[in-house]
Amino acid sequence: MPEHSESQHESQSDQEDIDAAMDEAAQKEATEQEPEEVDLGEALAQAQQKAEDNWQLYMRSQAEMENIKRRAEKNVENAHKFGLEKFGMELLAVKDSLELGLSVEDADAAKLKEGTELTLKMLTQALEKFSIMEVNPVGEAFDPNLHQAMSMQESAEHKPNTVIAVMQKGYLLNDRLLRPAMVMVSKAPA
Repeated sequence: MPEHSESQHESQSDQEDIDAAMDEAAQKEATEQEPEEVDLGEALAQAQQKAEDNWQLYMRSQAEMENIKRRAEKNVENAHKFGLEKFGMELLAVKDSLELGLSVEDADAAKLKEGTELTLKMLTQALEKFSIMEVNPVGEAFDPNLHQAMSMQESAEHKPNTVIAVMQKGYLLNDRLLRPAMVMVSKAPA
């Protein structure tokens, strides 16, 4: 019977080895599952933190966009309010010149004419500085986009539809019509 007891002992030993291996596998499985649970909690915390960071970034971006919008509106408002500041400064020099001419008590007609011509030159320079150009179309073909015909006159000297006289000059602001020139246009003799 000693063989039987040896085989029983081996069988028992094998069973113990199997039980030990199963216990070890169960412990290993349990320890592998525990970190996953901890990892899930940690992953959730990280995801929540990332979501919070992204929310804060979004809110800062929204605030920055509002600030940019307010600054742009303020800049436009200031451009409307003070856009004519430089032009106004140029016109003040013309006004000063006119007032100076009027303050002279014993000026003769020649001096008044000279002063007026100089003042007109100052005004013309101020207008040109701000891209306001004169439209004086004498001798040019009539252009309804730039001219307003006030009357027509028969003329053998000019081609039909030619501007023969300007009653009031027109003006362009940056190549856009500010005021049409009021003109007299030629027509063929009858």
